[in-house]
Amino acid sequence: MSVRRLKVSNNNKAVQVLVSSTVSFTICFAIWMMFAVLGIPIKKMLGLNETEFGLLAAMPVLSGSLVRVPLGIWCDKYGGRIVFFLLMLATVPAIYLIGLATAYWQFLVLGLFIGLAGGSFSVGTPYVARWFSRERRGLAMGIFGAGNSGSALTKFVAPAIIAAWGWQALPTVYAIAMLVTALLFWVFSATDPSHQSGATVPFSEQLKVLKDRRVWRYCQYYSVVFGGYVGLALWMTKYYVGEYGFDLRLAALLAACFSLPGGVLRALGGWIADRYGAYKVTWWVMWVCWICFFLLSYPPTAMIVKTTHGDLQLTLALSPWMFTGLLFIVGTAMAIGKASVFKFIGDDFSDNIGAVSGVVGLAGGLGGFVLPIMFGALLDLTGVRSSAFMLLYGTVCVSLVWMHYSFRPTAAPQPLAGAAAA
Repeated sequence: MSVRRLKVSNNNKAVQVLVSSTVSFTICFAIWMMFAVLGIPIKKMLGLNETEFGLLAAMPVLSGSLVRVPLGIWCDKYGGRIVFFLLMLATVPAIYLIGLATAYWQFLVLGLFIGLAGGSFSVGTPYVARWFSRERRGLAMGIFGAGNSGSALTKFVAPAIIAAWGWQALPTVYAIAMLVTALLFWVFSATDPSHQSGATVPFSEQLKVLKDRRVWRYCQYYSVVFGGYVGLALWMTKYYVGEYGFDLRLAALLAACFSLPGGVLRALGGWIADRYGAYKVTWWVMWVCWICFFLLSYPPTAMIVKTTHGDLQLTLALSPWMFTGLLFIVGTAMAIGKASVFKFIGDDFSDNIGAVSGVVGLAGGLGGFVLPIMFGALLDLTGVRSSAFMLLYGTVCVSLVWMHYSFRPTAAPQPLAGAAAA
């Protein structure tokens, strides 16, 4: 009876940890993506060009990516609960000070500190994973990863706050939200000392995972499905404003059609990866993205066709609804892909999830940092907004080729001639 009670108690704690961590990660991700909306009035106020806007939007992603490796290692060593709690508290002052900033460099520096919130993924992933068995781990990590929907939360909430009280009010609201979330997380989460698998493992020993070729392979996959997701989540609100002339609230709402499934459906991706395997799921995710990016990358085009009856003018362009539908498909595919990549990690590195997830998260985060800057530079250079999707299309092409050759089956050994004759 006591064993059964202990098992029920552990299951309850596991669910409690999962819920509290997922809610906290959602808030962290919403704040990490705040410049996707907040950056638009700041761009107008400071008169920034497209590249400067891309750098502003990407600054939190840079620091959030760079801290993922040490945070993952500290999670293995000290436990996820204390690291997650202190990380959230550390971001509160910088979030508040954003509302007082006036110069471009001030926004960039504060953006680096706000970016610490993005490192919460490398803490929460191993923290949650260790509370669940191998058979349930993919689904559990998928549910936690659904906190990516914080990007959509920002697109729902931020425009309303900015419209009501001005952009300076948004950092104050977000600072209060982060503080309250940190306190609630501490109250409802739990600690299991047996999960601190790296407590006696030196830093240099944990970094030896970098010698494993599988880690770099998963970095490549994640830079596409997560880096692409972050880059588009930061860029799409502004894309709708510039390409279709929508106001901030409508643009953010339509951009959420990409961000929301890209976060919420990650739990579904975890279940699918558990059922069909990480490789097969990731492979089809790449193909879906390849097709959608091909269609999205085609710029609005007007052609004049000479006919026997005179000139015939043809216009090729995606309507806002077709564009949004394709984005929804991409967001869904990326949500499933993010979960399937971490299914690889949970299966192959169950004893060192923190360090590996930190490295892989770093690769994905750096992709999300580089892409908005490249989107802005390409737009400044070419004047074609869909050049962002051209870049992503090329990236997925490379990824498909690499993935194909990484998993090529080994040919069966041929029998010796003598053995065959016998």
